[in-house]
Amino acid sequence: MRLRNKPWAKPLIEENPDFAVTEPTKLKGKWHTRFQNNNPIFVEIGMGKGRFIVEMAKKNPEKNYIGLELQTVAVGIALKKQLEEKLPNLQLICANGSGLGEYFEKGEIAGIYLNFSDPWPKKRQTKRRLTYKTFLEQYKEVLDSDGHIEFKTDNQGLFEYSLVSMNNFGMKFDGVWLDLHSSPEAEDNVMTEYEEKFSKKGQPIFKLEAHF
Repeated sequence: MRLRNKPWAKPLIEENPDFAVTEPTKLKGKWHTRFQNNNPIFVEIGMGKGRFIVEMAKKNPEKNYIGLELQTVAVGIALKKQLEEKLPNLQLICANGSGLGEYFEKGEIAGIYLNFSDPWPKKRQTKRRLTYKTFLEQYKEVLDSDGHIEFKTDNQGLFEYSLVSMNNFGMKFDGVWLDLHSSPEAEDNVMTEYEEKFSKKGQPIFKLEAHF
């Protein structure tokens, strides 16, 4: 996802430290104090404009959610949504998703969402895919013993790669859907902006759920 620079985005993030975190390393192991409760914490890596994570937080007030995104403009757009809702169970992080071990303590997270991640299709880009083994190692470190990963994409090549990568890592699959929107799983599905766009074009949406 490429977004044009918006000069208002960075100041908006800086003006709203109650909802947007720019130094997540300072909260490592302390996220429950940030939320002021001990509810389970779920993280979306690469939240984009924030539709999914905002809707999940609205739908499940008994759970805490964190949307993590590198692009400042995307975080700014997501923050606008949060400022309208002011959801107490949602925090946004403007940072790189490759630093999970620096942001979260071992076992601090209950679940991770990977939605429509960049497929990085070239072979030399393999290590940048969010289901590559080095990323899986990070997820395993920060997830609790019952933690799981949910992954959705419209890209069949990335989906097949992810199945193999996770299987080779020793992960166990709780569910695999080759056409999510035509399955019973679609009933409770919360869509992202990309998901709605692609599904309207008739493209199947792939999903998996897995744990370590």
